[in-house]
Amino acid sequence: MTVRFLAVAAACACALIAPSLARAGDVAMRVQAIPLGPRSLESATPAIRFNMLAAKWRGGGSVLYRVHRIGGRWGAWRPASGDDPDCTGGADRVQFRAAGHVSHLRAYELWSRVTTAPVRTLAQADEPPIVTRAEWHANEEIVRARPLIAKTLKLAVVHHTAGTNSYTPAQAAAIVRGIQLYHVQGNGWNDIGYNFLVDRYGTIYEGRGGGITRNVIGAHAEGFNTGTVGVSLIGNFTSAAPTAAQQAALVKLLAWRLDVAHIDPLSTVAYTSGGNLKFKAGKVVTLHAISGHRDTGPTTCPGNGAYGLLPAIANRVAATGLPKLYAPTVAGTLGGPIRFQARLSSALAWTVTVTDSQGQPAAHGHGTSAVVDWTWHSPAGKASYRWSITAPGVLAASGTIGSGAGPPPPPPPPPPFLLAGLTAAPSVITPAPDGTGATSTVSFTISAAAHVAAQLVDANGAIAATPLNEQRAAGANTFTLDASAVPDGRYTLELDARPAKGAGASATLPIVVDRSISGIAVTAAPGQVSLSFTLTQPVAVHVEVQRQGTVLATLWDGTLGAGTHTLDWDGTDASGNPLPAGTYTLVVTVTDALGPVSIVIPLTLAQ
Repeated sequence: MTVRFLAVAAACACALIAPSLARAGDVAMRVQAIPLGPRSLESATPAIRFNMLAAKWRGGGSVLYRVHRIGGRWGAWRPASGDDPDCTGGADRVQFRAAGHVSHLRAYELWSRVTTAPVRTLAQADEPPIVTRAEWHANEEIVRARPLIAKTLKLAVVHHTAGTNSYTPAQAAAIVRGIQLYHVQGNGWNDIGYNFLVDRYGTIYEGRGGGITRNVIGAHAEGFNTGTVGVSLIGNFTSAAPTAAQQAALVKLLAWRLDVAHIDPLSTVAYTSGGNLKFKAGKVVTLHAISGHRDTGPTTCPGNGAYGLLPAIANRVAATGLPKLYAPTVAGTLGGPIRFQARLSSALAWTVTVTDSQGQPAAHGHGTSAVVDWTWHSPAGKASYRWSITAPGVLAASGTIGSGAGPPPPPPPPPPFLLAGLTAAPSVITPAPDGTGATSTVSFTISAAAHVAAQLVDANGAIAATPLNEQRAAGANTFTLDASAVPDGRYTLELDARPAKGAGASATLPIVVDRSISGIAVTAAPGQVSLSFTLTQPVAVHVEVQRQGTVLATLWDGTLGAGTHTLDWDGTDASGNPLPAGTYTLVVTVTDALGPVSIVIPLTLAQ
């Protein structure tokens, strides 16, 4: 295995994204493109201090990092992660090691100010003490959109942040603030992805805003966010187990939150995936009411140390806060039989009560068992009624039926922001010495007005050009990519579009800059096609005519020297038969220091 060593100061001579500040300097983040190569890149730019770090890269390789403590020494090597930032302690430099295929490495350095440990608040009976967003100093100004609320809650998904397990109570709140900033400005999400977080001391933190008893849709399990509550254990439990206090807090939180939704923690749920790399959209997956993140997607989260405890956690949740009422359902319409059903954790005296719009009793049923099953033969009409299912000691279930059955449904969420049709003409740029041929027209379409930034990035992750960084209107857009000052090489054009509200989108496109060939021109007349071009050095040249991917004729295959060349073709195929009039493709391939570089030219043959 090849391992490369990359040392960078905490402020490198590469493209930086201006730090985003939260609550008068509580949290700041800087993003750096880390050059991959045999030499490290150092800068005289003053280094910023950071105490949290995340990294993202392309490819199936792995990345390690270590940090230099402020006023101290280099720490141990640790695996890098792009899921959540790791708590590093105060540091001023970072080094990376990349193994395997790794490209476009970016470091996310965060400074999250450590204050005092927040005080937990008890909001209502049976609810565990929870540190609210206001108490852990969530930055409400960076939240991109109002929360979306699911109709029902189906299950809980347990995660881990995969960061350090060594942090103080005060540092835990700083970690939560850093995760929020990273999720919003690093991942482009609307808010922090988790609904709740639990630290090693047993402190529970409110995550995504919108109400801790509401079914707020988070961003914690791709394809499985709607109707699930995401709880992340702060720490790395790849092998270590969560602390006893952390496990106890998780049990209390899940026992309360699943009880609010009347979910049996030992039940299973058939969930239709919204789509990810493990389960394609539409795939029905059977999940436990308390599942691990790995059950929903291609990840090892929440680590073996936590995942192996989930069955025992579910049993503890089921035994906490008894008695309970599970799965209340109401089936039927007014004017006919309406059936009320539910399950109880033990045999109890239960009552179903129906009241009219004035709160007067309309009907009631009762029994003593672990199963609630009662049918009301309702009158016809356009009235509305309120129903409830109660039993001693349980959290009651309630709802409405009839024409006034609750508030109108919420408006559908706005369509997702789309970035499509990223193309470049040409995608192989061939600058000539006189300056011609050095530009390409890039086209794309966005579904809403957005700030759009484009960067041309080389194979080592360094930024060679920034051709666009401005607000653009919705619809079709273009800009000019000028490669006159860009060295020959293979590049990736990265386009990032961010609307004022909601998540943005990104797209990439391969771009080649090659000065071995330039001045390509084609003239076509019946029975006579001429191709001319200029070479700056001797190179192997292959020219062929294609149609729908099929090679019909080869004009040249061999080495040509430096200078201007003209190739003539009589419009016949490899057997000497004239090709019919129509549209074809002329493919010119030169092989130089960049390897084979193919230039595609449309060609129309006339009669």
